[in-house]
Amino acid sequence: MHKQPKLTRFNENVLSKYQIYNSIFMTLPFDAISKTGVLLPLFHDICKNGFAQKKDPVEIVEEFFEAYQQNPSKEEKIDLLFRFIQYIERQVVLFDAIEDASFPIVNNMDGVGTMRNTKETAIQENKKEALKKHLEDFKVRIVLTAHPTQFYPGTVLGIITDLAEAIEKDDLLLINKLLAQLGKTPFFKHVKPSPYDEAVSLIWYLENVLYYSISDTYNYIQNNVFDGKKLKNDIINLGFWPGGDRDGNPFVTTEITLNVAKRLRQTILKNYYKDIRILKKRLTFNGIEQLITDLETLLFDNSVNPDLNTMYSLEEFIGKIEQIKDVLITKHQSLYLEEINDFLNKIHLFGYHFATLDIRQDSRVHHNVFSEIVTTLIESGNKSFPKNYLELTEDEQIKILSKVEENVDISIFENEMVTKTLSSILAVKSIQESNGERGANRYIISNNQKAVNVMETFAMFNLCGFKHNITADIIPLFETINDLKNAEVVMNKLYSNEAYMKHLTERGNKQTIMLGFSDGTKDGGYLMANWAIFKAKENLTRISRNYGIKVIFFDGRGGPPARGGGKTHQFYASLGPTIENEEIQLTIQGQTISSNFGTQDAAQYNIEQLLSAGIANELFTNPNHIMTKNDIEIMNDLASTSYQAYSEFKSHPKFLPYLERMSTLKYYAKTNIGSRPSKRSSGDELNFSDLRAIPFVGSWSQLKQNVPGFYGVGTALKKYEDAGEFDKLKHFYNNCDFFKTLIGNSMMSLSKSFFELTQYMEKDEEFGEFWTIIYKEYLTTKRLILKLADYTELMQSNKVGKASIDIRENIVLPLITIQQYALINIQKLTKDENADPELLKTFEKMVTRSLFGNINASRNSA
Repeated sequence: MHKQPKLTRFNENVLSKYQIYNSIFMTLPFDAISKTGVLLPLFHDICKNGFAQKKDPVEIVEEFFEAYQQNPSKEEKIDLLFRFIQYIERQVVLFDAIEDASFPIVNNMDGVGTMRNTKETAIQENKKEALKKHLEDFKVRIVLTAHPTQFYPGTVLGIITDLAEAIEKDDLLLINKLLAQLGKTPFFKHVKPSPYDEAVSLIWYLENVLYYSISDTYNYIQNNVFDGKKLKNDIINLGFWPGGDRDGNPFVTTEITLNVAKRLRQTILKNYYKDIRILKKRLTFNGIEQLITDLETLLFDNSVNPDLNTMYSLEEFIGKIEQIKDVLITKHQSLYLEEINDFLNKIHLFGYHFATLDIRQDSRVHHNVFSEIVTTLIESGNKSFPKNYLELTEDEQIKILSKVEENVDISIFENEMVTKTLSSILAVKSIQESNGERGANRYIISNNQKAVNVMETFAMFNLCGFKHNITADIIPLFETINDLKNAEVVMNKLYSNEAYMKHLTERGNKQTIMLGFSDGTKDGGYLMANWAIFKAKENLTRISRNYGIKVIFFDGRGGPPARGGGKTHQFYASLGPTIENEEIQLTIQGQTISSNFGTQDAAQYNIEQLLSAGIANELFTNPNHIMTKNDIEIMNDLASTSYQAYSEFKSHPKFLPYLERMSTLKYYAKTNIGSRPSKRSSGDELNFSDLRAIPFVGSWSQLKQNVPGFYGVGTALKKYEDAGEFDKLKHFYNNCDFFKTLIGNSMMSLSKSFFELTQYMEKDEEFGEFWTIIYKEYLTTKRLILKLADYTELMQSNKVGKASIDIRENIVLPLITIQQYALINIQKLTKDENADPELLKTFEKMVTRSLFGNINASRNSA
C-alpha cells in the first residue's frame, strides 16, 4: 500500500486533529469568564479582516469590543485580553502535541536522510565498505545550550508528552482531562530560573528522549552497517551548556557547575538503574542473577545519593556487563543478548557523564583576569612573568605564556572574577575525576580575536596544576565578520607555537574551532555572515591540513535562519570537499530543542538526518557541492553588496531607537525564562555591541519583520536584475546547493513575516520612514527570491513546512494583535505626563505575557 502524499498526511493527522481537539478545548470552562473560548474565534476573525482592510491593532481591538461586548469597562477589556493570551498559549501547546504525535506518520522514518536509506544507497552504489570506514571516525555532537527561548515550565513539558501519547492512541477521555489540566496549569514564571534550574529542565530531554533515540540509532548502525561487530567510535556525542556557560551570566558559579555535573552523573545512573531492573526480570539464569542484583543495588544507592560514590570505575562496570554477556553466550544460548548489547552501547555512549559539560567565557573577561593574575604574581615576588609583561607585544607575551607552569594558590587573589575563573578550571579537573574525562573536557573562549586569547587560557590551565598535560580542548569562538576574516591568522600563530602544537598532539592532532552565526548575522547581515563562515571554514581547513591538524568545526547555531538555523541538515549536506567534515558539532537551544528533539521519533529522525548529511558529503559527492571560480565571484559580490546594505541600515539613526521603543526588546529581560541578562552591560543606555543575539533576533520576530533573516538579500539580488544578469544568479542557484540552502532558509524568515501587523507605523512621524525602508527591502527580497526559484509562493517545495508555519501564525494572530495594541498604548501613556502608572504597568505586563505564545509558536524565533 502506497503512502499518501506528505501534505495529505499532514492535513489528515495534524490539521484535522487540531481542529477537532481545539473545538473541545475551546468549550472547557477554565475561569470566571466562561465565554472566553467562544469569543476568541470571533476576535480572530476581526483581526484577520481588520489587517486585510489595513486597520491598526487599536482599531481592531476596539471594533471587537464594540461588536461583541456591551459597554465593557477598561478593567473588563484588559481582563478579557489576558484571558485570550492564556488560551492562545495553550492552543500552541495543543498544536505542538498533535504535531509531535503525528511525527512518524507525516515524516518517512525510513526515507531520504535516514540511516536505513543511507545504508541502502551505499549498498546500491557498492560503497558499504566506504560507509563503514567513514563511520569509524565520523561523529555528530549535539550541544544543548541554556539560551532563554524555551518558556515551557517542566509541568507543561510533561503535559505535552502525555497529550502527544493520548492523541496517538485517540484516547478522548484522557485528552479531555489533559486539556482541562493544561487550562489550569500556570505558564508564567514569577522568578527567574537559576542556571541549575535551567540545567534540570534540559536534563529532562537527556533522560526521557535522547537516552533512547541516540542508542536506537547507534544500535541500528552497529547491527546493519557493521553486522553486529563492536564499534570503537561512539558516533553521537552530547554536549551541555547550562551550568558551564559563564559568558555574560554572572549567576553561573563554580558550585553550580559542580552541582550540574553531579546531576548529570546521577541522572545517567538512574537511567542505568531502570534498565538493569528490566534486565533483572529477563536474566533469571544461573551464574547471572547475583551479578545483576549486585549491580542493581549499587546503581540504586548511587543514583539516590549522588555523594555516595561507591560505583565501580567505568571500566569495571563495563567488565561486569561483559561478564554477564559471556555467561549468556556460553551457557544460555545467547538469550536476551540484544538487550545486553543495547545496555553496553548505552554505557559506551554516555559513560558516567551523560553529556559533556562545556565551560565558556568571554576573551575580554579572560584578558582582564589574566592582567590581574600577572600583577598579583609579580607583586608577590613570583618570577613566572617579567615586570613589564603587560607592556610586551602579543608575540612576546605568547612566548612567555607557552612556558608558564605552576600550581598557584588561588586564595592569594583578591579579585572575585580571578578566583571565579580559576575555580572553573579547577572544576574541570574535579568533574573529570568523578564523571570521567568526557565529563568536562572543552573550554570555549567567546569573542576570540587574537592568538593571545587562546594562550592566556592555555596558561591558566597550567597555572591550575595541569602542568602541560591539559586534558581539555581549548576552543576559540570566532563571531564577528572581522574575527572570522582574521581566524586564519590567529590559528596560524597558534599552530606555529611549539608548546601549543605539543598540546594538540596529546589531544589526537585535533583542533576544535567554534564559529558563531548569531553575532555574525547581527554584525554583518544574513548573506555576509553565512559566506564569511563558509570562507573561514575553507581557510581554516586548508591551514590546519598544512600543519597536519584535523580541524573540527563547532557551529553556534540558533533556531531561526538568521542565527544559523532553518534546514540544518541541508546546510551540512551542501558543504563541499574544501571544508573538513569529520565531525558535525552544533548547538541546539530553546524551543528548537523541544521541536527537533522533544520526542523519541523526532529526535531519532533529526539525529539521523544530521548523520546522513555528513556521510553524503563524504561518500556521495554531488557536483553541486563544488563551487566554480565564477560561483565564488558571484557569492563574494552578493555578500559584499548585502553587507553594505545591512551596514547602512544598521547605521541609520533610528535603528536602535526603533528597536528600543517600537519592539519588544526590553521586555525579554522581564519574561523570567532564562537566568542570563538580556544584554552584556548593566548600563541603562542601549548599545548595539551589548545586544545579545536572542533578544535582537527575537524582537524582530515578535514584530513579524524578521529583518536579520533577509535584510540585504533583496538589494544584492536586485543588483543583478538591474544589470540584466539575473540569469547568472538563476544558474548559480540551480547548480550550487550551498546558495540554494541559504535562499531556502531566508524564505522561511520571509514566510514568518507579516507587515500588515505594523503597517500603522508607516504613518508614524518619527519612525514612518524607517519602517518603509524595512518594508521595501522585504518586498524586494520576496519578489526576487520567488523569481530566482521560479516559485509562485514562498517555500513552494516544502509544502508541509509551509502548512505548519501557516497554522502556527494563524493561531497567534490575535496574540500579536494584542501585543501591538499594548505597545501602542504604552507609547501613548509614556508621552502623557498625567498617565496612570498602574495602567502603564498593566500594558507592559501584557506585552511580556504575549511574548511566550509567539516565541513557541514560531519554534525557531530566536
